[in-house]
Amino acid sequence: MRVDFYQLSDGPVEAALPLIARATLKAGARLLVVSEDEAQLGRIGAALWEHQGESFLAHGRAGGEHDARQPILLSGAVEAANGAGYVAFADGQWRDAAQGFERAFLLFGDSTIDSARDTWRSLNRAKTAELHYWRRENGRWREGP
Repeated sequence: MRVDFYQLSDGPVEAALPLIARATLKAGARLLVVSEDEAQLGRIGAALWEHQGESFLAHGRAGGEHDARQPILLSGAVEAANGAGYVAFADGQWRDAAQGFERAFLLFGDSTIDSARDTWRSLNRAKTAELHYWRRENGRWREGP
C-alpha cells in the first residue's frame, strides 16, 4: 500500500482534495473521502462541483441509494460502499482501516501535524506501506523530505 502525506500549509483541504480526486479518477480508481466533520464534507462537496473552472467531479454523500455508483464518495466512516481502492482522510486523522486500501492520502494541517508525524513513524517502523510526503512550494505540490 502507498500512503501520501499532504501538509496543508497554505490552504484548506477543500483546495487540495479536488486535485487528488481528479488524479484518482484519471488513474481509473475510485475514492472514498473520510471526515468526521460534516461541515467539512459539505465544503469538500462544493469544491468538487466548482474546482478551478474545470468540469465538476461526480460524487455523492454516503448513505444514499446510489453509493455503489459514485466514483467519489464522501463519508464519516471508512466504509467504501462505492468499491473505492483509494481513501483520503480529509480531517487529518489516520484510521488503521486504511490498510485495506491500495492507496491512502492523509491531509493534515497545523492542528494535526503531531498526529501525522506519529502516523508516519508508526507506518515506517511497521514497514507496511510505501510513504510519500508532499508540501506546497511556490503554489505547486512538491514531493520532499
